[in-house]
Amino acid sequence: MANKVYPSAAAALEGLLFDGMTICAGGFGLCGIPERLIDALLASGVTGLTVASNNAGIDNEGLGKLLRARQIKKMISSYVGENKEFERQFLSGELEVEFCPQGTLAERCRAGGAGIPGFYTKTGVGTAVAVGKETKIFDGQEYLLERAIVADLSIIKGWKADTAGNLVFRKTARNFNHPMATAGKICVAEVEEIVPVGTLDPDQIHLPGIYVKRLIDGKPYNKKIEQLTVRRREDA
Repeated sequence: MANKVYPSAAAALEGLLFDGMTICAGGFGLCGIPERLIDALLASGVTGLTVASNNAGIDNEGLGKLLRARQIKKMISSYVGENKEFERQFLSGELEVEFCPQGTLAERCRAGGAGIPGFYTKTGVGTAVAVGKETKIFDGQEYLLERAIVADLSIIKGWKADTAGNLVFRKTARNFNHPMATAGKICVAEVEEIVPVGTLDPDQIHLPGIYVKRLIDGKPYNKKIEQLTVRRREDA
């Protein structure tokens, strides 16, 4: 069995990066984002990136670091809130943005991983999302043709994996990580714990190891919260 476990994020990305490449990145806001791999991309200096991700993190966190460093040329995203630098670059014409409804984005990546080149959906019909896209009538209803996304590289974050790359996500951190993992020609994953093969219950595997080519243990992690909201302490 090929060794999938690498000593660091930089080592796991070695030989995979090139300017102008397309990357699928898992995560939702700051939940389930591949922090170590993003930092390694930042340190590599690779530029001209097209990144498919639900969003671009927040200012100076997650993919926001790559935006700040001007390493991203285009974002394919469904949400651009919480990130002032994203907004500034988009409005100034420095960053190309392809807005994509959230469910459509997930399906475009899932389709790419399944070898399906495109699909029809009603989402976005009659809106700016439909501009320039082929449409077709099914049962009297108009649908848009959406093309699948296939990336040069997928970077994802999991909770636990075995040395063969079989991977488990934790609760909502599963989010976009699964479809992004399958949409890449090569998937590199970071997790909080790596265990021997046979340790994980086969019925609990979320992502089969066949999709994961390289793997790192990224701990320790310091959980970051986008907007901390707490209730006032009641008087005793």
